[in-house]
Amino acid sequence: MDIDPNKWITGRVVGQKRWADNLFSLQVDADLPPFLPGQFNKLALPMLTDKGEELVARSYSYVNAPDERPHEFYYITVPGGPLTTRLQVLQAGDVIYLANGAHGFLTLAEAAHKKHLWMLSTGTALGPFLSILKSGTAWERYERIVLVHAVRTAAELTYGDSVRALLAAHPQLSFIPFVSREQHEGAMSGRVPQAIADGSLEARAGISFSPEDSAVMICGNPAMVKDTDKALQARALKRHRRHSHGNFIVENYW
Repeated sequence: MDIDPNKWITGRVVGQKRWADNLFSLQVDADLPPFLPGQFNKLALPMLTDKGEELVARSYSYVNAPDERPHEFYYITVPGGPLTTRLQVLQAGDVIYLANGAHGFLTLAEAAHKKHLWMLSTGTALGPFLSILKSGTAWERYERIVLVHAVRTAAELTYGDSVRALLAAHPQLSFIPFVSREQHEGAMSGRVPQAIADGSLEARAGISFSPEDSAVMICGNPAMVKDTDKALQARALKRHRRHSHGNFIVENYW
């Protein structure tokens, strides 16, 4: 099949890490245009479909900072999913195609300029926040940054080395894990929206949500995003829109 070089860039797999049964990180060498931390690209592979052979693509956020190489993408396999079934078996040297340009508004350019930054994620949505935190802007802008990673089981608390390195380098960072389906030392239980509603997340972080001081970035499954949106609005925080500035921005990661 013909690949349009104006739309797609050829990359090669450098490596792949399996974190858990259905969690993987793919490292790719590709000469891509610049992107903003927090943005996503499209990964694609040629497959036979009912329309013949064509590229099947899905969007994945960068985990690497813009100046880091190789490019890295954190993904979850979907049972029967045509692309992730193929992605998980890729090996070093295999060809993969990437879109010629990044997209997305989960970036610091869209985040409110406040005293504190909250980064609330579930599952693989941790990836874009790591990209942002491995860049310099956040540390210059915010006095405190709270990174929340909510998962079902402790095995899904991935990228521990990266998180520990960030904590060691930046004293203003706090990391708060949530594990919902089992007890895990150091992790909060339950769901992020409930922990906002009952004040337990603020108690753990040592700072409060407020319209005056809080910028919030939310990235995760649609149920978490929807319920967290409601919990924050109940605390008088407002959703940020392109023509109406507010406290929090959201991205569904599903």
